[in-house]
Amino acid sequence: MSTIDPTARVEDGATIGEGTIIGPYCIIGPHVSVGANCRLLGHVQVMGHTTIGEGCVISPFAALGGAPQDLSYRDEPTRLEIGAGCTIREGVTMNVGTRKGGGLTRVGARGFFMNNSHVGHDCSVGNDAIFATSATLGGHCEIGDFVYIGGLSAVHQLARVGSQVMIGGVCGVRGDVIPYGLANGQYAALEGLNVVGMKRRKFTRERLAIVRSFYQKLFLSPGVFAERLERVQELAGQDPAIAEILAFIAAGRHRALCLPAGHNSAS
Repeated sequence: MSTIDPTARVEDGATIGEGTIIGPYCIIGPHVSVGANCRLLGHVQVMGHTTIGEGCVISPFAALGGAPQDLSYRDEPTRLEIGAGCTIREGVTMNVGTRKGGGLTRVGARGFFMNNSHVGHDCSVGNDAIFATSATLGGHCEIGDFVYIGGLSAVHQLARVGSQVMIGGVCGVRGDVIPYGLANGQYAALEGLNVVGMKRRKFTRERLAIVRSFYQKLFLSPGVFAERLERVQELAGQDPAIAEILAFIAAGRHRALCLPAGHNSAS
């Protein structure tokens, strides 16, 4: 059975999973579903149409399912979905979606969201993401699996960050960051590949060499970027990571591509 502290307020209509502990002074809204074996440590507020997967641990003063920070929002019943096994630390905020953005903010499983990090409305965050202290997403961002976003970094609305990317601290990410990329700097620039992360995902030396060669040809060789991009299309079959990067670039819509500092625009 679940355990609810007598000082907590759980509204009629809320669903609390088996084995979940609701700590002191938590507030759970009427349209909230909290999965099994979660722990809300105290002073947590969950509101809106929010679903939290099983096994999540949520620290004090997190505010989940609040209204989007969007002037067009008119209290529509939009949603926030948080996957299983997430750790959500002190002061984290995650907002529901907007009707014009599809109505859903989605956060994947096993994420680790450090204190005061923020997931804006209509974002999609993959599995196993790590947001360091005060890492922030504007609305409509797309974040892949195994992404790390450094402390005090902000991702511009509508930007995409591919899988297995590492973004350094105190970065403003204004463009799309390719899968497996390493981005850093005040206005984030591409600094290479996230080799440490790739090794953790069991990339062999041979695979790393192939993807590095591709990266060199696409981003650091002479000539106009568009022409280099055309030339490397034939390399898609050499490795799944190359195919993933090329597909990511082809799917770009709203933001320019994040490039190495000093290199010509991708637009």
